[in-house]
Amino acid sequence: MLRQDQCTLEIKTGTQGLTEITDQVQSWVASTGIARGQLTVFVRHTSASLTIQENADPDVRLDLETFFGRLVQENPSLYRHTCEGPDDMPAHIKSALTDVSLTIPVADGFALLGTWQGIYLFEHRHAPHRRNVILHLIGE
Repeated sequence: MLRQDQCTLEIKTGTQGLTEITDQVQSWVASTGIARGQLTVFVRHTSASLTIQENADPDVRLDLETFFGRLVQENPSLYRHTCEGPDDMPAHIKSALTDVSLTIPVADGFALLGTWQGIYLFEHRHAPHRRNVILHLIGE
């Protein structure tokens, strides 16, 4: 029988960068009792995003953070929207270039990630935030 479940994870960030949330997601999926289906992971913010990336070598995360920092400059003279600080508009652009939603298949009660894949919240602001990530699973 088809069922669905939903929850909100509150993720605390310290500064810009990637925060792995794989364990929280996998734990929740297992707790639902839904063995096979489709998981949606959605972040409810316009200055943070989600990504699936390698979780074995921390240099991957550092290289991604460095690349996005070079790609999208924090220079207020480049943007009209500056009222929330010099990192806000660049954060919106970084979010637009990445994903705010992920779809992951589920089998045997686990999200089917590859061997070296992890789910990350990508914080694009400097200040600490509490980010809400919605998990929605539909299946049987």
